[in-house]
Parts: sequence; C-alpha cells; structure tokens
Amino acid sequence: MFDWLKLLLLPGEIPTVTQSIVAIMLAIGTGVFFGRLKMGKITFGVSAVMFTGLILGHFGYRIQPGILDFIRDFGLILFVYGIGLQVGPSFFSSFKNEGLKFNILAVSTVLLGGVITVGLFYFTGLKIEDLVGIMSGSVTNTPGLGAAKNTIEEITNSFPDKKFNDPTIGYAITYPLGVFGIIATIIISKLLLKIDPDEEMKKFRMSKINRELPLVHKKVRVTNPDYFGKTLHQILKGFGRDIVISRLKHSGTVAVKSPMLDTELQDRDVLMLVGLEKDLDDFMALVGRPSSDLFIESDKLMLKKNIYVTNAKIIHKKLSELDLYNTFDLKVTRVFRAGREILPRPSLELFYGDKLRVIGSEEAIQEVETLIGNSEKKLLEPDFLSLFGGLLLGVILGSIPIVIPSLPVPIKLGFAAGPLIVALLISRYGGISFIHSYINTGATHFMKDFGICLFFAAVGIHAGDGFYDNFIQYNGWLWLLYGCAITFIPLILMVIIGRFIMKINFLQLVGIMSGSYTDPAALSFSTNYLDSDIPIQTYAQVYPLVTIFRIFVASLLILFFS
Repeated sequence: MFDWLKLLLLPGEIPTVTQSIVAIMLAIGTGVFFGRLKMGKITFGVSAVMFTGLILGHFGYRIQPGILDFIRDFGLILFVYGIGLQVGPSFFSSFKNEGLKFNILAVSTVLLGGVITVGLFYFTGLKIEDLVGIMSGSVTNTPGLGAAKNTIEEITNSFPDKKFNDPTIGYAITYPLGVFGIIATIIISKLLLKIDPDEEMKKFRMSKINRELPLVHKKVRVTNPDYFGKTLHQILKGFGRDIVISRLKHSGTVAVKSPMLDTELQDRDVLMLVGLEKDLDDFMALVGRPSSDLFIESDKLMLKKNIYVTNAKIIHKKLSELDLYNTFDLKVTRVFRAGREILPRPSLELFYGDKLRVIGSEEAIQEVETLIGNSEKKLLEPDFLSLFGGLLLGVILGSIPIVIPSLPVPIKLGFAAGPLIVALLISRYGGISFIHSYINTGATHFMKDFGICLFFAAVGIHAGDGFYDNFIQYNGWLWLLYGCAITFIPLILMVIIGRFIMKINFLQLVGIMSGSYTDPAALSFSTNYLDSDIPIQTYAQVYPLVTIFRIFVASLLILFFS
C-alpha cells in the first residue's frame, strides 16, 4: 500500500528527478537539525549538512549527475555572491589597513600547501593528479579540483595517448579530513591559547575604533574674536579638514537654522558640528569652547530624518550635483552605507540603498523625499533583475579562459572566484547600470545560507557514494596521512605566525584560516562556535586571492609534473 512512499524516500541506484530532490531535502533537513544540537559549547550550524550528506551517500542515496552539478554549482554561486555583496565596501579599503597583511599570510599558506604536495610527489611516487586531488580535498577546495579536472581534460584532448587517474578519488577521501581538520585546529588553538571570545571582541572593537574612527557630533560656542565676522567658508577652508556645521544658533535667541557657507559668525554663536572627534576638538580649540546649550538640539524648527536612496535617477550622482542645501535649504550630516558611517563630502557618490541623515524644515524634507525616493518598501522587495544580472556577470567572468604563455591549456577562475569578484566590484562601486549592490540584510543571509546548504548537500552525497570502497582500494589511511601533512602543517604555522608574530586578533585569524582553505563549513562552524560574524569579514578579505591561487596552483602542478 505504501510502496510509492518507500520508492520516494528510500535510496535507489538510478534516482529519478523526484528522488534526487528528496535526497537533497533529506540532507539539508537532517543537517540543519543536527547542526542546531549542542555538544558542550559546540554547534556545527549548516556545516552539518555536509556530513549528513556523506552518511546518506554512503547508504545509497544518489542524485542525478546533471541535477547534482547544477545544485552544487548554483549553491556555491549564491554563497560567494552573497559574501561579496556583504563585505565588498570594506574589502578594497582593507588593503590600506590589515587586508594586505591578511592576504600575504593566506597566500603564503596556499603556496606552502603546494610545496608540500610537490615534496609528497617525489617522496611517495604517487601520480601528481592523485596528489592534487588529495591536496584539494585536504584544503576543501572544490574550484581547485575543478581546475585540475579541466586541465587534465584539455591535456587529454591534445594528447589522447596520455592516461590520468581521477583526482576526485583523493578529493573524496581527504575532504572530510579537511573540514574536520580546520574545525579541530580552531577548537584546539582556542583552548591552548586560552582565548576568550568576548575579550577578543573587545580588542577588535578597540582596534576598529582606532583604525576607523566613528563620526560624532559636538557643540561649540564661538568666543575667539579672530573668527567674529568671518564666513563659514573662510573658516572651513582655513581649517583644512572635513567637518560639517549642521546647525547654528545666535546668542540670546532660541531660533536654530542650518547655516550657509556665506553665514558670518558672531560673538557667542553656538554651532553643532559633525565629523571625526579629533578634528572637532581641534576646530573647537580654534574658535571657542565646548557648549552646553540645549536649544540648538531642539527639533521644533529644524527636523532630523533619515532618507533612503531608492530613486534610480539619483543613483551615482554626487552630493554636489544634487546641491540639496541651496535648492531645498536642507543639509546632509551623515551617510550610512553597508553598516559604515560616511562624512557627506560634496564629491560623495550616492549608491542605491544609502541612508542619508538630513536636517531641515518639514517642507524641505518632504520635497527631498520625493526627489531621492525614500521607499523603504522598495528596499524590502527583492530586485531579481539586479540579483540575477550580477550572478550572470559572475558566471561569465568565471568562464573566461585565461591563456598563459607556455602553458598548453587555458585556466579559468570558475564559479567560485568569478561571482565573488563581480559581487565585490558591484558592492564597491555601487553597481553597473541596472545592477546595484543593495540587498537587505535578511535576504543576504538567506541567500548565503541557502546556497551553502545546497552546495554541502550535493558535495556530501556525491562524496559518500562509494567512499568506503575507494578508501580500501586506494589505501585510504595512507592518503589521509599525506592529507594531514597538507592540512595541518600550514594551519599550525599560520596560527603561530599570525598570532605571535603578526599579532592578529583570534576572531580574524579564524576567518583567515577558513578563507585560506576556502572552507565554508569551517566558516559556518566558527561563527557559531565563537558567536561572532568577524570571521566572515576576514574570510571574504582573503577568499578572492586565495581562490585564484588555489586554481592556479592545482592547474600548474598538473601541467608541470604530469
């Protein structure tokens, strides 16, 4: 009576489309469930989907090859694109601060893994394609495996008589080692170094405050006679640093206005300033002293409001082009973008989804709302045209063959690096034509988690298929030993050098570890284990360069040593 249900839910040797979908749903559903269970203070989160997939694959669950490839690649594309949009605004600016240091450490780890692989090639006598598979699995790098397989295919097309082993076998055997190895290293290093995540978070915030100083507002009373009768334009030009004077109140009155650049200062005027704290303190020391006047903060005549940029005609225009003050008698005091607070310089270009904090009369604010858009409902609605346009550009970039002189086959960035680089560029520059960078936070988190669940389910079920038989046939314990060298030697050196020599915050170091091994499972675990999103930031800072280097190293090893 229930044969149809058994056929649907139980594994089959040649799965139908429906059975393939059921296998994916089972892997994701059970993985998410077990990922929420706590073992002490440890939860695996969505990374548990990878391991439930392995178990299901071992017990006979299968996915049709075409569906498997689509689910795996599409999931990876969604995941890396979401990460790129999330951290793009800070990715390029990070190279002015710690990003260069992080990438040097991460890329050095990649190169060290390649050197160890070459050493194993000469020491063990294994074929290079087997070792590249072991290396790709040990560092959980699917794009590297794909690049190796593509290189082998290109060489085989050019030299039909040359035979290669399948690097996927070594990848499948060592992939679980790579995932558990990074997670184990994170746990053990946290225990040995006696890391307190809360303390590390405090240190990170302090370093960020010192590195990326927040904007503040202060009140100053003008008491220096040298500035009486001078215009704000003269004073600000002479000061030479970016600050905003958002309000002005003359002494003895309660009227507050937004001053123009030709406004002349009078004795005991009170000004409301916005800018970096040190700049404001220096300016206050020049013109007068701190004020405790409360009338200047009154919103009776001057209203303060946040306005969102949603009008397509305003996107990529500069504040100086809009000229809001002279046109509407309204002043922009701050701009909020992707969690960052930006001083509204005239040259600042507006992006879709920017939040402007403005001060002015109620009538002026209403007029500017009509101009700029301010449709929060529009921001909540997913813009699929923009999203899939960006994904398409990422796939195109990842598919471009890169021809390197003296190499017989071209190299491609693949579906991991291509969409990530496009997302970083779109997020950095606000978009390309109709493709913009803004996606609300909830949608970004959903896209990342949904994508990585699809990827883990597909990879896990595929790797679990024949895992035991391949393990026995190819002396899996020995291959795991070789994989341990590739996994743990670079990781241990990274922790030692990163923590004790480069003095990197542990929360950031964990992100570099996960990013260096392009391991979303370790990233997902670390954010749950350490209860912090900081690893995501450093993961994304090193992921693009690391992915590119992983692809090149895997391809070059096949080309040079096959």
